[in-house]
Amino acid sequence: MQRFKSYTAKQITAHLEQYRSVKLLELPAFFKRAHKQETTHQVWEEGNHPQIIESEAVMHQKLDYIHQNPVKRGYVDQPEHWRYSSARNYAGQAGLIEAIRAW
Repeated sequence: MQRFKSYTAKQITAHLEQYRSVKLLELPAFFKRAHKQETTHQVWEEGNHPQIIESEAVMHQKLDYIHQNPVKRGYVDQPEHWRYSSARNYAGQAGLIEAIRAW
């Protein structure tokens, strides 16, 4: 998990820097922990808390929670409006990354 988080954080930061997404870079810079001296941004929370997904109902609950986060924060009005969300795939729209919906 640590290697995944490290790799994806670097890729996300590089992508945002490449496209000069100053506003989006402000958040991970703001939330960077003071003791993290080797980076200027913190994309992921520290640690992980795995939970077993035992049923399709629980899977839907977790997906809904993830998809609603940008809405709850006021970034978008609908989950599928968040360009980085798999909610687009579930709404029948093209997402930035193909989402595997068969589980």
